[in-house]
Amino acid sequence: MAAALAKLYKDAGYRVIAVDADPDANLAAALGADAAAAASVASIAQLRDEIAERTGAEPGSGGGFFSINPKVDDIPEKYHLDVDGIKLMVLGTIDTPGAGCICPESALLRRLISHLVIERDEAVILDMEAGIEHLGRATAQAVDLLIVVLEPGQRSVQTANKINDLAKGLGIPRIGLVINKVSDPSQIEQLKQNLPDLPLLGTIGLHPEMVVIDMAGGAAWSSTDLMEQVKPIWKAIGK
Repeated sequence: MAAALAKLYKDAGYRVIAVDADPDANLAAALGADAAAAASVASIAQLRDEIAERTGAEPGSGGGFFSINPKVDDIPEKYHLDVDGIKLMVLGTIDTPGAGCICPESALLRRLISHLVIERDEAVILDMEAGIEHLGRATAQAVDLLIVVLEPGQRSVQTANKINDLAKGLGIPRIGLVINKVSDPSQIEQLKQNLPDLPLLGTIGLHPEMVVIDMAGGAAWSSTDLMEQVKPIWKAIGK
């Protein structure tokens, strides 16, 4: 979804920043970057010297004094990979044992996301895991739309409802639903009934060719069928 949307915005003339904020970082591959290029992308959370210099504290040093408003405006230019005209950034994970969420690394990542969403004029697409931990209140209120991508199943419904409640609490103005890997039309109606508060932006079916494309290291948009289903979703988002 994130890769396909990034491509559509780029082809429409937008400058695009695609941010991989998922611990299982694979957005580079979905954008079609080769393995060597994907491995070369700096993980922002692992830039220990940068974090220490900008926040005034060593990474992992939770509980001390450090800047929660570090300089980040130059980071997108310094640490990105250009993939077919799309600027890819990888946030990475905070893996210091016991660091928790109040630490220099999280302060810098939170500030960086706020800068990308609020202070820049690119189309910014954040590919996040099932949650909104990276978003603070001010950042969340500046997000145009949070898309919950759901696969058929009750566990997915429970997660989607939880994300919806959290997003509303943060003040995200628009929340939409995309149902992915639909194998039977009856699944759509059942899921809509279980998620009445989430407007449906569109659905995506099962695409066996995506496995072939992925195995070959191709971009998600190599699938014409996939892109034909994502385009109406993109139009529903609005510009």
